Amino acid sequence: MYVQIQATEILAKKILTEAKGYLDVGFTHSLNPYSGCAFSCIYCYVREMPIQRFKEIPWGQWLDIKVNAADNYRKEIGKLRKQNKTVHIFMSSATDPYQPIERKTEITRAILQEMLDHPPDMLQIQTRSPLITRDLDLLIQLKSKCRLLVSMTVETDREDVKRIFAPYAPGIRLRIKALRDLHEQGITTQASVSPVLPFTPEFPQALIGAADHIWIDTLNIGDGAMGKRSKRLGMPQLFAEQDFQDWYREDIHIRVAKYFKKYFADEMVRVSKDEAFLVD
Repeated sequence: MYVQIQATEILAKKILTEAKGYLDVGFTHSLNPYSGCAFSCIYCYVREMPIQRFKEIPWGQWLDIKVNAADNYRKEIGKLRKQNKTVHIFMSSATDPYQPIERKTEITRAILQEMLDHPPDMLQIQTRSPLITRDLDLLIQLKSKCRLLVSMTVETDREDVKRIFAPYAPGIRLRIKALRDLHEQGITTQASVSPVLPFTPEFPQALIGAADHIWIDTLNIGDGAMGKRSKRLGMPQLFAEQDFQDWYREDIHIRVAKYFKKYFADEMVRVSKDEAFLVD
């Protein structure tokens, strides 16, 4: 399945944004190499943010490519270092740094190359794309220069469920394999079950040996508005239509965490509502 994307090259004024909201615990800045996201997951809370609400083009059909992102990063971190500022970066909060166009543009790769010479103190890369393994050479070098965590979104282990909620996103098996490949190279990895979607009883076992941490988040606690954005996106109705309403319970994060702790040590299972991101 493919959607026609209107892609535009732009010169961004800045690439590092001061962390706010759920990111301001554990992070100082977010970094988005792109605006827009071709994966177009229907539950994505960014659909309800100003970046999309004031756009005439639907989410998933437009993309701004920040061609000067690497140059901006070098300049901006230089200024922060002159001020003796700590720099903890979340990449990315409102896009995917490894969406399909990254194969061609290499915007994210260029940023990582700059980070080798000008590393942040900590970097968390959040993606749902196996394309990240292309940059394994850079990530291996970077992990010795800063605290590095690669977090792979794996909402479910059911491909049929993925096709309902994220039809344009990469396959689940490919994501888990990529996570395992990164983990085997000594890179700290996290499986982000975010948001929780219906999964099989075997789901936790598929992640054993692939992730150092399991991150659990839901549409009620993880959309940045205590579930209000998810409701406006029609998620309760969609869950009900698919007979998944038991997975939309307000306590689903508690139930899922308890289940995963049957397979992982307690400290390896983290819940969005109670934890910061990577702060240890």
